[in-house]
Amino acid sequence: MHKRLLAYTDGSCNTATGDGGWAYLLDYQGNQKTRSGYEAGTTNNRMELTAAVEALSALTEPCSVTIVTDSAYLKCAFADGWLDNWQRNGWRTANRKPVKNQDLWRRLLRLTTNHKVTWTWIRGHAGHPENERVDRLALVARKTGAPT
Repeated sequence: MHKRLLAYTDGSCNTATGDGGWAYLLDYQGNQKTRSGYEAGTTNNRMELTAAVEALSALTEPCSVTIVTDSAYLKCAFADGWLDNWQRNGWRTANRKPVKNQDLWRRLLRLTTNHKVTWTWIRGHAGHPENERVDRLALVARKTGAPT
C-alpha cells in the first residue's frame, strides 16, 4: 500500500521582468513540508510545471499523490487529454507548433510513472489555506530571488 499524500503547487511570474518563483507543500497525515525556488527569464506556465516536478521529485518512495493546483494549464494537460494528443502528434499542438516546455512535460511524465497521481484543480485566490500558502511562497521566491 502506497502512502497517500497531498501536494499543493503554485507558480508565479512577473511578465515584465521574467522573474519567476515556484512552491509546493507536501502534506502527509498532517505533517507538512514546503519548498520554493526562483528562476530568471521564465514564464508563469514554466513555474506552475516546475512546482509539480519539484513536488514529485521530493518523494523518496512511490506514493499515491493528489496534486492540487490552480493552474488550468496543468489541469487541462492531464484531464482534457492535451498530453496524450501532444505525444501522439510528435510533441506538436493542434496548430502543428512545437509544444512549449517540453523538457518539463517530459520530466513530469517520467515522474508520474513512479507514483499514482491524481490531479485536482481549485480556483486560485479563493481562500484555500494551502493554496494561499504556496502562492505566497512562490511570490516571495520570485521577488527575493531566494528559496523559502
